[in-house]
Amino acid sequence: MKLVSERVIINLTISNMAKTTEIKITVELDENNLPISMNWSASDTKQGGAVKGMLLSMWDDKEKNSMHLHLWTKDMMTDEMKQFMHQTLLGQSDTIKRALSDEKLAASLYDYAHKFALESGILKGAE
Repeated sequence: MKLVSERVIINLTISNMAKTTEIKITVELDENNLPISMNWSASDTKQGGAVKGMLLSMWDDKEKNSMHLHLWTKDMMTDEMKQFMHQTLLGQSDTIKRALSDEKLAASLYDYAHKFALESGILKGAE
């Protein structure tokens, strides 16, 4: 069987009056359009490299709804996905706290993230 692969490149450009940065995400796809590998880089940092999963959410102000691009490679293990989702929930809780200054709402999501960690087996018996 011949492996046919394709590359999808996503370029995000963020700018303000003082600076512009470009974030590049490259996704290699198999013959069924499933991600084989993903890499990212940014024009203003030396960080970047291979990743197994990514979640990108964007707000469409005109339509007043969010758009999502959730990708993971075929070799991302179930336990890694659970940990990734858990850390994403914790990050969203932190974003609510910082961006909205809503401690109560942030704590609610943090509590859910803790419950998720217990139910998914990430945390064992720590209540």
